[in-house]
Amino acid sequence: MDSNDTDSSSTLYGYTPSSHVSVLFVFLFGISTIVHLVQAIRNRMWFLLPTAAMCGIGETIGWSGRLWSSKNVNAVTPFLMQSSSTILAPTFFSAANFITLDLIVERVGRRFSYILPKYYAVIFIGADLAALTVQAVGGEMASSTIMHSGNPDKGGHVMLAGIVIQLVALVVYVAFAASFVFHASSNKPVRRAPPPYSQEEMEMKPEPNSGLTPSMKTVMYGLAFSTLLLFIRAVYRTIELSNGWGGRIIQTQVYFNVCDGAMVVLAMYTLNILHPKELLYDY
Repeated sequence: MDSNDTDSSSTLYGYTPSSHVSVLFVFLFGISTIVHLVQAIRNRMWFLLPTAAMCGIGETIGWSGRLWSSKNVNAVTPFLMQSSSTILAPTFFSAANFITLDLIVERVGRRFSYILPKYYAVIFIGADLAALTVQAVGGEMASSTIMHSGNPDKGGHVMLAGIVIQLVALVVYVAFAASFVFHASSNKPVRRAPPPYSQEEMEMKPEPNSGLTPSMKTVMYGLAFSTLLLFIRAVYRTIELSNGWGGRIIQTQVYFNVCDGAMVVLAMYTLNILHPKELLYDY
């Protein structure tokens, strides 16, 4: 049956995905992903490959699934492809933000941060991996249920738990980042300066800067804005999944396009423009 002749309320989505919107997001995510790959390789910032670039690849796959669904709205495969990819992909992007803050703290000075730089990666990427695992398990449960024409709400609740973990991690991350920016900007250390480096370490590693340089501030603006976008997206997903797979929110296309797709694509382009490569200019 042609999708145009299908009652949208009876589809897996509760509507028929717009082909025009899907094409737009496939294009936007595809371009940003290519730029991230080039930027990561050119600047040797390898951590951006499994984080920002991986997010772009996942989102491109997800929106390709929605484009496929716009032509065959009742096909299960593209529905599962888009649902799993679009919910998991932003988790990789969050990791890019966590690592970038780690780098900034290391360069500006550990004395302005309540936790050591290495723990930003350990704590927040650990939470990210936990969220990713829980969401993947929930996605698998929901997918299996849908394949057997069952109710996917149980899997959706597990996915919701993963989103909540991600949301809490973002809130804690923002609190530590805000504290660091305040203390670095006002030159108010929260801990004693680390012991002097050995002569060998001094030769290998330059002295940390004494404050936020213009380049670092540029990166911090990008981190703040992209984190806000991811936070909005996480709040939307939390409300969406708590409302259930048959709820009004998840079955309203414009909410997904704006609160999920647009938020993530803006976050990716923000990182393209206000790129961590600016940190390289401080040495």
